[in-house]
Amino acid sequence: MMEKVQILNIGIQNLTEQQLLESLNEGVLFTPNVDHLLNLQRDKEFYECYQKAEWVICDSMILYLCSKLLPQRIIQAIPGSTFLSRFYMYHRDDPDIRLFLLGAAPGVPQEAMRRINARVGREIVIGAHSPSFGFEKDSQEIEDIIDLINRSGATVVVVGVGAPKQEKFIIHYRDRMPDVKIWMALGATIDYEAGNKQRAPRIFQRLAIEWFYRMCTNPRLVKRYVSDLAFFPSFISQLMGKYKNPFA
Repeated sequence: MMEKVQILNIGIQNLTEQQLLESLNEGVLFTPNVDHLLNLQRDKEFYECYQKAEWVICDSMILYLCSKLLPQRIIQAIPGSTFLSRFYMYHRDDPDIRLFLLGAAPGVPQEAMRRINARVGREIVIGAHSPSFGFEKDSQEIEDIIDLINRSGATVVVVGVGAPKQEKFIIHYRDRMPDVKIWMALGATIDYEAGNKQRAPRIFQRLAIEWFYRMCTNPRLVKRYVSDLAFFPSFISQLMGKYKNPFA
């Protein structure tokens, strides 16, 4: 049984990136951060999706550092924004790993596909699609996406349409795409792979203030990061033994 670290109402699997690469042969991968943890306190559907994911991995340096105050700590943060590149390089010689990229603005997933395939040296990404902004409410577009993925021959699908939309899409529809063995909900990772967005400099990552860099380069994120401060009172209540899962 894989060891888990409980933070609020989510159990986070405690393993290194190398262990994840060696073990991730099938299933759904979610990468919670502080914003996810807050949404998981008020969105029951999102919470239920998390209960159905086979892999729940710490995406956040803030959660990693917070876990040091718990009896059991997270041994490594594994940001989704860098894990994808580790994954496709690890499987670069495995013909059974064929990726489909779903997400980002028009043209972006195709550029990410081009760059990844050039880096790997083969067509490891065999499909890419940018859904419309409200695709999750359009039943015909959902059907078209399912058909597109099924016809592609992909065995791995990376969904980057933002949380909780990406997690809900995966859990609701994965059974209709039986050839897909691995699902990853990875937020803005497709943008990073396309060169459309840049991660914070390494010093910001190491100091757990990547959020500050993002906020400075994208002022629209200020409201989100300010609201994310509400995580800390809930986490303190957990440390004091007073936290209660709202959906238990």
